[in-house]
Amino acid sequence: MKKANWSLKDIMVLCVLGVAFGALYIGGVSLWAVANAVFGPVGLDMVYGIWFTASITAAYIIRKPGIAFGAEMLAALSEILLGTPAGVSVILGGAIQGIGCEAIFAASGWKKYSTPVLILAGMGASVTSFAYNYIAYGYSKFALMMLAGMLSIRLISGAILAGVLGKVIGDGLAATGALSSFPLGRERAVKSVQP
Repeated sequence: MKKANWSLKDIMVLCVLGVAFGALYIGGVSLWAVANAVFGPVGLDMVYGIWFTASITAAYIIRKPGIAFGAEMLAALSEILLGTPAGVSVILGGAIQGIGCEAIFAASGWKKYSTPVLILAGMGASVTSFAYNYIAYGYSKFALMMLAGMLSIRLISGAILAGVLGKVIGDGLAATGALSSFPLGRERAVKSVQP
């Protein structure tokens, strides 16, 4: 297992990302309300991937054990401090989502951060969050076909709104040069000088 050894700069960037994504997650509640009004119960699943983006982005940038989980926890804490309507339950939700993402990175020994791995991490959070919602919010009342549809939509949302979007955000930040001392920034610098 790779050692965590978080540096002060890792922690600082993790905190900044946590607060930024906490604010984004608050905005996601409005998006969810609109999706729910238009599409019913599957509306949440369509936008759920937004709530996994912190873990994917932070892990893609910093690339150390525990970063994905830590980012989700800090984003959840930021949501609470910013006044989320969901209350303190977001801490448990953040932990469950963070575990789903972290498990995928752990499976690669925290060594692979390609687009497919980021997409799988978003899907991992989709699975763990769906299992939690099934237990906590009475999803057992839904018909099997409805559940299959909801899970499928959430997997796609996790893949795109967390996996792909997390990569786009990370690459955008790296393009500014602000991440030159992080693994993503160094990787980008190497690619830019290769013929």
